[in-house]
Amino acid sequence: MWQVSDSSRSIAWPVFRVVALQLTIAVLFSATVVLFAGVEKGWSAAVGGGMAVVGSLVYALMVMRGNDDAKKAFRTHFRAEMLKVFVTAVLFICALVLFKSAAWMWLILGFVVATLAYWLSLLKI
Repeated sequence: MWQVSDSSRSIAWPVFRVVALQLTIAVLFSATVVLFAGVEKGWSAAVGGGMAVVGSLVYALMVMRGNDDAKKAFRTHFRAEMLKVFVTAVLFICALVLFKSAAWMWLILGFVVATLAYWLSLLKI
């Protein structure tokens, strides 16, 4: 189990709050799509939003411990971002292969809305 110091906890809390807000917005967007466009399109939006949330969660887990050394912190953030991009690409490939009935426009919109929520919530921190 990971040990998280008090200083790391002060870093981790806002990062996970961003992910929680992103998840909330992805769920609300998907529910709205279900109401106005149907269940299949809503599921597609949920899958897209879920892919963005999973990528952000991977990033958050990697950076939550924090680091006092600027070079190490930069490397950690760079690696976390590269892993986030890789995980997101793998999830898109899996969706392409496994979710043949997806409404792709809604899947991509779900991803975009969740990603925008991520970036906009970072502005608040």
